[in-house]
Amino acid sequence: MMKEDFIKVKITKDFNVPAENLFDAWLDPDMLRRWMFGPDVRDEEIIHLQTDAEENGSFSFVVHRNGEEIDHRGTYRKIDRPNRLVFTWGVDVEAGDESVVSIDIEPTQAGCRLTLVHVMDPKWGEYTERTREGWTYMLGKLKEINQ
Repeated sequence: MMKEDFIKVKITKDFNVPAENLFDAWLDPDMLRRWMFGPDVRDEEIIHLQTDAEENGSFSFVVHRNGEEIDHRGTYRKIDRPNRLVFTWGVDVEAGDESVVSIDIEPTQAGCRLTLVHVMDPKWGEYTERTREGWTYMLGKLKEINQ
């Protein structure tokens, strides 16, 4: 399969905080529960948010939502604080079947600009718009807690 066959969801958002603050919010479970998961974000209960925040380290974010337990997991491929974070992302998928999310943060006069790119196999095409809406919503929550 050619690389261009993959589906890319790209979202860019400006923040009025230093790049370090924004970067750390992706790796700290206490921060993640404020913008990515939990009752402050959507109707769900956090079972656990575990991170091994080093390259090749893994994460597992388990929530109880709509009567089921969902485990969002992946592996950190690149951690270059405060500029770049790359990780795999999957929910109940086989190893190697995950999508890849990259976060690039660049300084601006007012703070920083975050660009998220989520690359998915074409077989996940039906989830493209839901993926875009989900990340857009969560980045909005991230901005709310980083004013």
